[in-house]
Amino acid sequence: MAGSVTAVSRSATHTFSKAPLESVRLLPGLGVEGDAHSGATVKHRSRVARDPSQPNLRQVHLVHAELHDELRDAGFAVRAGDMGENVTTRGVDLLGLPTGTRLHLGESAVVEVTGLRNPCGQLNGLQDGLMKAVLDRDEDGNLVRKAGIMGVVVTGGEVRPGDPIRVELPAGPHHPLQPV
Repeated sequence: MAGSVTAVSRSATHTFSKAPLESVRLLPGLGVEGDAHSGATVKHRSRVARDPSQPNLRQVHLVHAELHDELRDAGFAVRAGDMGENVTTRGVDLLGLPTGTRLHLGESAVVEVTGLRNPCGQLNGLQDGLMKAVLDRDEDGNLVRKAGIMGVVVTGGEVRPGDPIRVELPAGPHHPLQPV
């Protein structure tokens, strides 16, 4: 399974959306250099309030461009970075990856997948109804979260739009992604 990076984004402050850039630098064990969510311990405000010493399993947020396509088809005006993602991908089934998958981005960066992004009500602040649009139900009635995945930086490096993505699955047994 191979794909590509279509956009990279970051925000130095705790804004919901992140500005698209020509490149971002991933720092091992920290996340996106200059991003408000970078750090070894949690940076998301709600998690800091609960326990600021928790490890940061949400250093990098990835969203598949196919979700943007789906949302645009449903009438939403969504661009890369709007939902807070750092890396927008195409051609990789992010939601179908098992926990522990390593995504090789560009020449050297490696992100290990930790889990699903649990969408929050801030999505409706971007556009009314957006949160409902990124949630679905499978054939058994189970909740499906489509708002991307989270990961930690294993190996640092520059990441740019157009960079290839190589997927390295972990040794089995594989465990489906859960919200982190």
